[in-house]
Amino acid sequence: MDKGEIAPLYYFHGDEPYLIERAVKRLMGLTVPPDSRDFNLDIFYGKECKGEEIATAAQTLPMFAERRVVLVRRSSEIPAPALEKLTEYVADPSPSTCLIFEGEKIDQRKKFFLEIKKKGVLVEFKRLYENQLAPFIREEAAAYGKKVEPAALEMLIYLVGNNLQELAAEMEKVATFIGSRDVIRMADIREIVSDTKVDTVFELADALGRKETGKALRSLNTILRDGEAPLMILSMLTRHFRQLWRVKELCEKRVPIQDISKATGINPFFMKGIVEQARNYRLPEFKGIFERLFETDLALKTSGGKPASLMECLVMDICGKGRAAG
Repeated sequence: MDKGEIAPLYYFHGDEPYLIERAVKRLMGLTVPPDSRDFNLDIFYGKECKGEEIATAAQTLPMFAERRVVLVRRSSEIPAPALEKLTEYVADPSPSTCLIFEGEKIDQRKKFFLEIKKKGVLVEFKRLYENQLAPFIREEAAAYGKKVEPAALEMLIYLVGNNLQELAAEMEKVATFIGSRDVIRMADIREIVSDTKVDTVFELADALGRKETGKALRSLNTILRDGEAPLMILSMLTRHFRQLWRVKELCEKRVPIQDISKATGINPFFMKGIVEQARNYRLPEFKGIFERLFETDLALKTSGGKPASLMECLVMDICGKGRAAG
């Protein structure tokens, strides 16, 4: 795609909508110029369209352009009869049309997807792992001609978690905020994120690290009241306890603080607080904490329980383990 070789069919799928949308925009930018999209771009939505409509649009010749684009959003919702009709088209696609599907889950055993793989491109976009977030942020910053100080990058991940849409949005705001300056600093991150969010996120992590139940619950309730998603908070807490666990392991091996910082990738600015919190836990405690984090993640995604109650129980369990250990 980057080399200008455009396939007649693309199916982008996975659990990372931001990366899917970015891939669609890049492909459209390479395929159909903005000034010709009135004539050469059709957009459909999976649940609301028929296979014949999409196939007819894809078989239409482009006007005053080399190609036309047909984009089908929410393709996972395409009804079975429509998908069957589309299978006929994808088996013999028009070379002058770029037909793009975007969806979530797919069944690669179906003939439709087997034909897509033969005649086009099938790409899965997975949610990024924690160690992939920093390169993603640097790439986003570079698009604005900016670099990010390590401490600023660490703080942004800490505050936002692995929500790429929000990470990209925050990066756009901070790049605009600093104007012609080349480097994004930690002070800039604090400036663009509301003081309440910065303070309460750090307060929650700090309170849990110090096993202060009351303070942790107050911080949690403030964050939830301000509209933050429980899964985002859970992601942040999981990351925090991974750091505490790794630091605790290295501290017990008497590794120097400077070397711990390098080994864990934690910026020296944050190391003192992390080390102090790690001292409040014994290594065996972390296994139980990670089990509770996993249980809460599963419950948030599958059960009918109230998210706020699930998160409050998690906070009390984490702090309770500390009291029992004491």
